[in-house]
Amino acid sequence: MTSSSTITPDDLARPQLPDADPQLPRKKPSLTHYLMVVPPMILFGLFIVVPAVQGAFYSFTNYAGYGEWRFIGLANYVSMFQDPNIQQSYRFTFLYAATATLLLNAVSLYLAVLLTSKVRWPGLWKGIYFIPMVLSGLVVAYCFQYLFNQSIPKIITWGPLGEGLLTNETWAWTGLVLVTVWASFPGTVIIYLAGLSSIGSDVYEAGELDGATELGKFRHLTLPLLAPFVVINTVLGLKNLLNAYDIIVGLTGGGPSGATTSIAMSIVRTVEASDIAYGTANAMVFFLVTVVLSLLQLGVVKLMGDKR
Repeated sequence: MTSSSTITPDDLARPQLPDADPQLPRKKPSLTHYLMVVPPMILFGLFIVVPAVQGAFYSFTNYAGYGEWRFIGLANYVSMFQDPNIQQSYRFTFLYAATATLLLNAVSLYLAVLLTSKVRWPGLWKGIYFIPMVLSGLVVAYCFQYLFNQSIPKIITWGPLGEGLLTNETWAWTGLVLVTVWASFPGTVIIYLAGLSSIGSDVYEAGELDGATELGKFRHLTLPLLAPFVVINTVLGLKNLLNAYDIIVGLTGGGPSGATTSIAMSIVRTVEASDIAYGTANAMVFFLVTVVLSLLQLGVVKLMGDKR
């Protein structure tokens, strides 16, 4: 008696791959494979894993980077959670990274759609838009520092812009967000352009036959099909901005009054002050926070994939 199975349209559309022959011997890795894999693993272990393990160990000591040390348990972690400067650096970093990531994706998606539309001289505009990608973060920071503190106050005398945006303790972070978005959007635009190029014209033609407007096509066709690329840009953007350092150093140096000191700056300054153990304790907490955020982002990506 043979069992029957129902063939669905999805089965017909899915390519049928031949089953692997269990009788065929599995190909063993050759010397070339090991030469390609082992050296990077050794370098990764020496320069990433070993220093990380050492830092984790020293975070439980009073090591200053030289001389003798002794084991002090969780004292560094307790002091860190009670330190108002470190608490401020975490608040600023999360606010700055979240705001800049949202604004960066919105601006980049708009520019990518604009570049793929019927705009005149698209090559020229792409060249102009990608100029920030070839500039150093410190160069960009110093240019905008002069702009915010010298040029704009001579033209606009109202509010924070009139007194120098980067010198205002309440609004300095907004200037950092604007500069970060300007310096970071070319890479994000490239990813969105790749996503838009993968959408076939027949998709939009079908939408036009259904009477979809330009806004409707963007909302119901472009955005859903770009969802994986939005996730990629969000994950990469948040990860990079949580580690922000050079632009903040060049623009504000962590000021005014420590209002724009990022977590990375806080760790570097602590280590430069020869308090290695305290700095590594902060780095370990930051590492755990980053891991938790990464896992949450991966959970969101998996949830979006299951719904699709």
